[in-house]
Parts: sequence; C-alpha cells; structure tokens
Amino acid sequence: MKLIVGLGNPGKEYENTRHNVGFMVLDHYLGSVSWKEKFNGYYYEKNVSGEKVLFLKPKTYMNLSGNSVIQFVHFYKIKIEDILVIQDDLDLPYLKYRLKYNSSAGGHNGIKSLIDSLGTQAIPRLKIGIAHDRFIDTKDYVLSKFSKQEIKFFAEKAEIFSAVIDFFISEGIESCMRKTFELVVA
Repeated sequence: MKLIVGLGNPGKEYENTRHNVGFMVLDHYLGSVSWKEKFNGYYYEKNVSGEKVLFLKPKTYMNLSGNSVIQFVHFYKIKIEDILVIQDDLDLPYLKYRLKYNSSAGGHNGIKSLIDSLGTQAIPRLKIGIAHDRFIDTKDYVLSKFSKQEIKFFAEKAEIFSAVIDFFISEGIESCMRKTFELVVA
C-alpha cells in the first residue's frame, strides 16, 4: 500500500495559493472524485496498477500536517518508504521539481510537522517550485494566489507530476529519483 500526501491548507480561501500546490497536484491527478474524511484529512482510495493507494489532503492546515498523516500511517501500517509527500518549494523556479529522500525540512513548516510526527527525515518527497518573490514577506507570498497565467501553465505541465506519482507507485523512490532526468519540465 502506498500513501500519496498533498500538502496544503483546507478551505476556499486557500484554493490556488502557492502553499497548496500539493492539493492541486492531487486534484489534477485524480480529477473529480468524492473525497472521504478520516483522521482529520480528506482521503481517496484507488487501485493503481494493482497497488492499493491512499491519497491524502490533511485538513489540519500546513503546520500540523503530520498529525493527520501519522494516523493514516499507523492505522494502515504504511512504511515510510511507501509515502510520497508533495510539497511546495520556494527555492525552486516555478514548476521545476526535485525528488528528495532523507533530507531536512529546509524551513517548510508542513515538512517539519511530518518529520516530528513520523520521527524521521527519510520521507520521500516531490518538491514543486513556486519561486520566491524576495520583496514580499514569505508568509504572505506562500499564501498568495497563483495568477491566471500561472494556473494555465500549471494545467499544461501537471502531467509531469502525474507521471512521477505513477512511477513512484510502481517503482518506489529510489528508481523514481534515477528516472528524474527523463521527467524534467522543459
């Protein structure tokens, strides 16, 4: 069983904000589905290539994401290497991505919460660039909405993230990291 976690903040006011790119990727990947609620999160269960996969959007707000994730991990007995967390990254250009495994939170409070709750940094992550406007306070920037042009560009490029998710589900993080070069957004 795999667990794919999209990080973000719940609620209409946070839709299409930079911090919610994890939610946006899951919504693109799954399309219009009926999310269920459990353990303070929205989840959807799907069989992908013969593998049972849980998709999760924590309802705890970004800074407490680990509280929801740890409950799914314990209840379903999911191994850390079978989790893929999709997060925003200020240090990457818009929609460039990086796969990471066993790295620090790098100042991301959602990742800090996950590391604290799961007791390890060895969490596979898909980091998606949201760029960074250094003239805007970081908190205000990550909670700002994407422009219409940025949303359009996201829709055009989101298939690359779907391909990463599919490859992670079938092959795991180590193989997925080796495959990165073929999946780079041009």
